Amino acid sequence: MARPVTMFTGQWADLPLETLAQKFSSFGFDGLELACWGDHFEVNKALSEPDYCARKRAVLEKYKLNVWAISAHLVGQAVLDNIDQRHQAIVPPYVWGDGNPAGVNQRAAEELKNTARAAQKLGVKVVNGFTGSSIWHLLYSFPPVSPKMIDDGFKLLAERFNPILDVFAECGVKFALEVHPTEIAFDIYTAERALDALGWREEFGFNFDPSHLLWQGVDPVEFIRRFPDRIYHVHMKDAIVTLDGRTGILSSHLNFGDPRRGWDFRSLGHGKVNFEEIIRALNHAGYQGPLSVEWEDSGMDRDHGAKEALEFVRRVDFAPSKVAFDAAFDKEEQKKA
Repeated sequence: MARPVTMFTGQWADLPLETLAQKFSSFGFDGLELACWGDHFEVNKALSEPDYCARKRAVLEKYKLNVWAISAHLVGQAVLDNIDQRHQAIVPPYVWGDGNPAGVNQRAAEELKNTARAAQKLGVKVVNGFTGSSIWHLLYSFPPVSPKMIDDGFKLLAERFNPILDVFAECGVKFALEVHPTEIAFDIYTAERALDALGWREEFGFNFDPSHLLWQGVDPVEFIRRFPDRIYHVHMKDAIVTLDGRTGILSSHLNFGDPRRGWDFRSLGHGKVNFEEIIRALNHAGYQGPLSVEWEDSGMDRDHGAKEALEFVRRVDFAPSKVAFDAAFDKEEQKKA
């Protein structure tokens, strides 16, 4: 049986939920992965208004859509980050408060706890998101970075996220970190360190997104093979490396969509991610959750891209075989039949 195909609403937060539900239902999507910004899913209202989650469900059901996950990427970023003025644009005003960095970190952590409680009320089992990172700026190791400085970053992850994950455990909800540059885990080895720092507790896993691994030179399939039981959600997103001898993989401070960049995101099927091998790896890992399109392509109309992306996912997804192709030649298996 094919997995449900959903659309992550984060890149469509300029449109109200009902408009999106009508649009994506007409395209043929099975559901939406609701972003916790715009009017798509507001955590404070989910906890303060008794009928809020029921109203959101009613909008989705009106258009024959489901929801399997919500996403708290923006507020999660502020849990571990070294806070500056950029964060004011991505967190709710009540999380930003007076902008004092320690206060923003603390309020973001409380908001992530409340997101688990809101997810429980909505009836979903996965919250996707970011963690931020207090050590991302130390990536290049110059001026020299001591091992202790990196160790302290992962200790801070444990200090701030274990209480958050305690609430997730109480709510029966899992946190799925999107492994991503600027997060405490951005590749296979840092994902291992993050899990080690948290004692491999069950509440913490990954929202697998191959696009962020590809441009780093990390094989996305190897990530699935390393963490088969920690893939709690999947983003379908493509990327391409466009090195031409003039720009580098760090992209020269050029924004997404600039043709001079060394890499960029692309609509599904227009990049270099090998999705067939990803589907095979997900099948081997036993993943049966949704395949959620995260649509980002600065060079393409987004409605065109969304419809094309749905067709792409339907075409590339397939169920694993329930029988070995050469079973007909196995006499022992024939006797069992």
